[in-house]
Amino acid sequence: MPRSMWEVDIYDKSSLRGQVFNKIHEDIINGRYEPGDSLVETKLAKELGVSRTPIREAIRQLELEGLVMYIPNKGVYVTGISEQDIKDIYTIRSLIEGLAVKWAIERIQPKELKELEEIVELMEYYTIKGDMEQVTKLDTKFHDGIYDACNSKVLKNTLRNLLRYIRKARLSSLRVPKRAHQALEEHKHILDAFTARDPERGERLMIEHISHASHNIELIPRPKG
Repeated sequence: MPRSMWEVDIYDKSSLRGQVFNKIHEDIINGRYEPGDSLVETKLAKELGVSRTPIREAIRQLELEGLVMYIPNKGVYVTGISEQDIKDIYTIRSLIEGLAVKWAIERIQPKELKELEEIVELMEYYTIKGDMEQVTKLDTKFHDGIYDACNSKVLKNTLRNLLRYIRKARLSSLRVPKRAHQALEEHKHILDAFTARDPERGERLMIEHISHASHNIELIPRPKG
């Protein structure tokens, strides 16, 4: 018996419906579609070279996630991510990622710890050079290394799905003046907690780190209009 669309992993990029969903999702998160923009099935189907069925399924899932809204007799409109949504996500992220660090310190393998040390060394090198493209890549790699080291696929998948919604804001944060240097010091302190095998300290430092990042996003200039 075939499964319903709700039993299929809509995030699976190997499936057509997953590819369509992820493309529209990313376009909304990255600002290609802004709040108030209309999403027309026929237009999207033509752009992506697919039938209207996977478009319709993707829009249903986006509606469940609160990224679009269907208005009877009018159509589907983008609602996107609000500033309050971002604040909420960062609050939730700080708690979950704090737990991730705590578990990672308890469970990390020597090879994984060595990799985190190398990432921080590279972050320092590129921060001094002012290469923000490399810094942002290494920042993501550092956090991903912690997710892997916590050895919990449930926690890791929860975090990665959550972070999908703030990718743009997260990467923009490091480009605010002095934030990259502050983030580097915070990463060093978190790494020290790993070396000292102090999970409670690591959890506290990560919560503070995410809180600082959230505050920093409030400093990012918003476009007028």
